[in-house]
Amino acid sequence: MKQYYILGMMSGTSLDGLDLALVRLQQQGDAWQYAFQATHFIPYDQARQQRLEAAIKLPAPELLAFHAEYGKWLGACARQFLEENKLHADAIASHGHTIHHRPEQGFTFQLGCPRHLALEAGVRTIGDFRSLDVALGGQGAPLVPIGDRLLFGDYSACLNLGGIGNISFEKGGRRLAFDTGVANMLLNPLSQRAGKTYDAGGEIARIGKLVPEVLEAWDRLEYYRLPFPKSTGYEDFKATVWPVVQNRKEPAADLLHTAVRHIAGQIGQQLRPLLGSSGARLLVTGGGALNTYLVECIGRELPGVEVVVPEAQLIAFKEALVFALLGALRMEGQVNVLASVTGARRDSCSGELFER
Repeated sequence: MKQYYILGMMSGTSLDGLDLALVRLQQQGDAWQYAFQATHFIPYDQARQQRLEAAIKLPAPELLAFHAEYGKWLGACARQFLEENKLHADAIASHGHTIHHRPEQGFTFQLGCPRHLALEAGVRTIGDFRSLDVALGGQGAPLVPIGDRLLFGDYSACLNLGGIGNISFEKGGRRLAFDTGVANMLLNPLSQRAGKTYDAGGEIARIGKLVPEVLEAWDRLEYYRLPFPKSTGYEDFKATVWPVVQNRKEPAADLLHTAVRHIAGQIGQQLRPLLGSSGARLLVTGGGALNTYLVECIGRELPGVEVVVPEAQLIAFKEALVFALLGALRMEGQVNVLASVTGARRDSCSGELFER
């Protein structure tokens, strides 16, 4: 039995903060098992949020300087986390923070230089998990489905609701996946109009009223008509999703209600043909799984499907867990990115290794 202790680090498109999860991963044959050793969430303050959000507009020299700076900060966070918990990591697997994701132009860029991270943390680090797949003609996303297959294969499908929603499922012996569209990336800025960082439990959205014009505009977006594999990101959100409500004057509760109905409706429309009407089990994780109203709406869109919301630790740290697994697979030289998911020419063992 092979065993690794790997620190997975994830900063998502919702810009809420940094997830850290030290995970024990054991492989016996083709099966992998995991156990959380320690987890921690570092919320971004407003200044860091604003810098990350604005980074997409930086000229190359300033972006690369920020890349190094943020990598050092990630390394300091990792070192402090391990020291305070008196824990050892065989490696760090860092996603970084996506700034530019343009697979149609042949590139993707995750902020947070893994070389600086490794040196600052004093731990070998694996980073840049997406670029190889993009070079192979893939979307470079989503990457979580390999973890869904190896760790959560008992479920019919796995839905993650982060800044972007994505779904992963098996069909004909192949793992397939795609981004369902925006999730918290839309809900959080609308919550800020109501004076909240996020809509806890979806309670603001629950009391709002539907704005049909807004719902129709979102539902008409071209992205939902594209075949999978497909992925979306912050650029698309800024260009097509946010302009629909940017200058609207309706109460925040009404816009949140409409956003939840849109997100759930599109998830339902895309998943009903895949899951059928009865007997399927859908695992829901990511910050959106804590939005009770959103989960209820998704359940109504998927009659006969058991919607499973797991324990809080897995909800919060599933992506960090899966990146830890991606790191272990990279160290083993095993496939960790599936072409059936991304549309690349072949599966790959992705991630660059940087020694401390």
